[in-house]
This record gives sequence, structure tokens and C-alpha cells, in this order.
Amino acid sequence: MSAKQHNLIEAVLPRLRVPLAARTPYDPGEAFASADAIWLEIGFGGGEHTVAQAVANPAIGVIGCEVFYEGLAKCLRQIEDQRITNIRLWDEDARTLMAGLEDRCIARTFILFPDPWPKAKHHKRRLIQPDFLDELARIMLPGGQVRFATDVRSYADEALTRFLSHNRFVWQADCADDWRRPPPDHIATRYQAKRLGDIAPVYYDFTVAPLS
Repeated sequence: MSAKQHNLIEAVLPRLRVPLAARTPYDPGEAFASADAIWLEIGFGGGEHTVAQAVANPAIGVIGCEVFYEGLAKCLRQIEDQRITNIRLWDEDARTLMAGLEDRCIARTFILFPDPWPKAKHHKRRLIQPDFLDELARIMLPGGQVRFATDVRSYADEALTRFLSHNRFVWQADCADDWRRPPPDHIATRYQAKRLGDIAPVYYDFTVAPLS
């Protein structure tokens, strides 16, 4: 990283980091002055989508999770350059953040092009696992929305099966175009533009059902 990127990580990230360690369960609304709702993005890469959603929705508090410092630095630069005030960041495993959040506090979650771990022996490392979905359902508001996108066929099939097998996630697709075409509010990322997958991107939107 450049000297400027290092400075962003050292000087700006601490100010924007979610203060989870101070107290759990943590209400993420405390990180924002007057947000109408809190959105979460897991694995934001270079931050293009996180920043664009925050700019387009100034009344929403957006929490972005990313563990790679290069991506964090890119996102921090955009936040500083555009003087964005409704983003907070988490630079450790997103599952640690989720475990520390209070119940029913997230209105929308984005999981866009997560690491596909393409080798079959590594599939167990993929993010979309039954225990992850249990935790995601716990922190999501009833009626909240989850968007998952991938361009890897095996992950698309596996993730959809796992979401549909869970009793809290309801797939919103009525026809093939609903998952084949980018949703109207989707912002393409640099990773997506590289077209590294083996299929055209798919977009799965779910709502979270209330506990029965």
C-alpha cells in the first residue's frame, strides 16, 4: 500500500470502526446519529458498492465488512474524498461482528461475489453455511432483505439450496429474469467487471420471515 493508504488505515479507520468490543450485544444504530435503518455489506472488496449505496441512501447507516487492508484503504479514500458520514467499517471476520450484534437490528444485507473457494475440498470454507444463515436470520429484522450474488455455478447452486432449506429466508424470484438480470439498485464492482467466474452473475434476493 502507498503511504497515503497506510495513513488512512492508521488515522481514519479507528474513527469509523464499529466499537463492538466496548459492549455486546451491540446496537449498531448507536454508530449513527439518526439513521432510519442499518444495512450491512459483507466483503465489500474495494468499497464501490458500499459507498454508492451510502451516497444513494443518506438516511441509511451502512456497515461494511472487509478484512483486506487494500480494500479498506480504497473504501476509506472514497469516504474521505466524498465526505460520507453514514458508513462504518469492520475490518475483522464478519461473523465476529454478527455474533456481537443484538437481535433484529439489520434491515438489509448484501453478500456480493464472496470468495467462491472453487476447489471442492475447500467448499466448507464458503461463507454460506447453515450456522452462518442461522446467525444472519437472528440479526435481520423480519421482512428485511438479503441479496446474494455470485458468478460461480457451483456456489450459485449450493447457496440457493442452503437459503431455501432455511426456514427464515423466502426467495423473491417469480421468473428467471428476476435472478438473471441485475436488480435496479445494483452497483457493479471491480471484481464483477473482471468476469472471473464460469457463469453470468446471478442475483438472489430473499426476505426474512418472522419467527413462527
